[in-house]
Amino acid sequence: MDLKGKTAVISGGAKGLGEAMAKLFSEKGARVIACDMGEPRQSYTNVEFYKLNVTDVEACGKFFTYAVGKYKKIDILVNNAGITRDGMTRKMTDEMWNMVIDVNLKGVFNLTRLIGPHMEDTGGGSIINISSVVGEYGNIGQINYAASKAGVIGMSKTWAKEFARKGVPVRCNAIAPGYIMTDILKTVSQELLDKFAASTMLGRLGQPEEIARVALFLASDDSSYVTGTLISDNGGMRL
Repeated sequence: MDLKGKTAVISGGAKGLGEAMAKLFSEKGARVIACDMGEPRQSYTNVEFYKLNVTDVEACGKFFTYAVGKYKKIDILVNNAGITRDGMTRKMTDEMWNMVIDVNLKGVFNLTRLIGPHMEDTGGGSIINISSVVGEYGNIGQINYAASKAGVIGMSKTWAKEFARKGVPVRCNAIAPGYIMTDILKTVSQELLDKFAASTMLGRLGQPEEIARVALFLASDDSSYVTGTLISDNGGMRL
């Protein structure tokens, strides 16, 4: 799964899943632009950091112009930026709803509306959208997050059709991680973590590197006949 000579853009690339993907992609030879609102925790060879708010249409346009001007071609796009603002539906505020939809859904659209057509014009590419097990099955207290991540699945299947309709090999797939040990879960009690682990067939929580390896497969030419699909990477979770 070699990415030599390829340029990858990863949103939400400063920590968690995005950091793991940026590190692994660079180790496999890619030039990586890790976009995020927060500062990266550490630097990696061939990983450039770019501060970006994916909900800002104008900022996304400036970023796209910069990236194409510097690297000429974007081969891989990973839409990973995402947030949660949890609450039961009866207590869900407009602010909580709008923030999650803006980042998790509109943010994905803002980057892909620019980079997808660019891939069509430059001969192909791979778009990888990070969804969630919650987008597949729903979850109590996460109606905004579930809606956004289910929407990401629908967009992925649509873009797989749309960007390849002219015969150009632009592929688009989604990954739905289960409970992965990122910073968010590190704030959860051990009792609840044990409960999450017990809900999987493998009896454990996932690691960011395990999601990154699936993304690497989809980013590489080894997945050249894989498009329009959702890979559920959740340890066999039963919700």
